[in-house]
Amino acid sequence: MDDAARSLVRLSAALAGGDRELRSAAMQAAAAQAEPVQVEESLLQSYLFLGFPAALTALAEWRELTGHAPEPQSLNDDPGQWLSRGTAVCRIIYGRAYEKLRDSVRRVHPALDDWMVREGYGKVLSRGGLDLGTRELCIVAILSATGWEPQLHSHLRGALHAGCDPDSVTEALEAGLEVGPSPGWSNEARSLWSRVRNRHEPDVEDR
Repeated sequence: MDDAARSLVRLSAALAGGDRELRSAAMQAAAAQAEPVQVEESLLQSYLFLGFPAALTALAEWRELTGHAPEPQSLNDDPGQWLSRGTAVCRIIYGRAYEKLRDSVRRVHPALDDWMVREGYGKVLSRGGLDLGTRELCIVAILSATGWEPQLHSHLRGALHAGCDPDSVTEALEAGLEVGPSPGWSNEARSLWSRVRNRHEPDVEDR
C-alpha cells in the first residue's frame, strides 16, 4: 500500500470511528499525501456504509481545511450507465459468488438488489478519481471499524478480487480495528480475515 492509499484508509477508519480529533488529524495527513480528488472520492463513498450525515460532515470539514472546490460532475458521467457499470464492478468484487449474492439480496428485497448494483456499485464505486482496489481497502477499514461482519466478509474477498495484496488488506483491517467497537470484535474480525485469506483462490473476474 502506498502512502496515498494508506492515508485514505486511515481517514476512512477515522470517519467510521466518529472521533472528530482523530478525523481531523487523518484528514490533514490525507491532504498532504493524496490527491484532492482521491480524498473526496473516499469521503463520498462513505455514505454507502456510514450514511449521509457522516459523508456531509466529513466533506464540509474537508472544504474548511483545504478550500478545494468540488470535483466536476463529469466524474459520474451518464446515469444511464450506472446499471451496466454497477453489474461489471459487482461481478469483480464478488467473483464466483456474484449470482448467489444477487439471489440472496433479491429474497431480502428486490429494491435493495437494484439499489446495490445501480446506486452502490454503478453510481458510486465505479466513479473515476479512485481505483477500485483503494476503494475496497477503504471499505474494509470502515466495516472493520463498525463491526458489520457479513459485509466485512464480502469486502475482504472483494479487496483481493480487485487486486489488493493480502498485506494491504491486513493493514486496512487493522486500521479499522484501532477504532472498532470491542476487543471481542477485533478477534472475530481477524479470525474472519484469516479464513478468507487462506481460502482465497483467484477468480477469472479478478483483476
